[in-house]
Amino acid sequence: MLRYLPFLLVLALWIYAFIDCLNTPESQVRGLSKVIWVFVILLFGEVLIGPVAWLVAGKHRHPVAGGGGSTPSEWHRSHSTAKWVAPDDNPEFLRSLKEENKKDEALLKDWEADLRRREEELRRKQGEGSNGPDDTPPAKG
Repeated sequence: MLRYLPFLLVLALWIYAFIDCLNTPESQVRGLSKVIWVFVILLFGEVLIGPVAWLVAGKHRHPVAGGGGSTPSEWHRSHSTAKWVAPDDNPEFLRSLKEENKKDEALLKDWEADLRRREEELRRKQGEGSNGPDDTPPAKG
């Protein structure tokens, strides 16, 4: 099992560098064009030259602004321009719920009216059918 570990680590680094290169915007690529970097990573991946070259020299790496050793997620949380608001505190969301509720109530009223109309038609048809000469019950006696 341990004999496969170096191969898996090389493969993982190779895949990481390849995906990182593909996802990097062209403006952040240094030295060569992005297409050439992809070929370098793929051709020299087995000997680690391609992926290491990409990680060291291929991409502009900017330190996290704000310093203090904060992680990127902490920096984004503290520097975000729009603050998240819970749905029950968001007036726009509450207004949209009221509008949807009104639409649903109107639809329900329409359905109920349609149901009453259909029931009335059914009663009328059943009433008309029982008054005919064939529907009279036989006389007893």
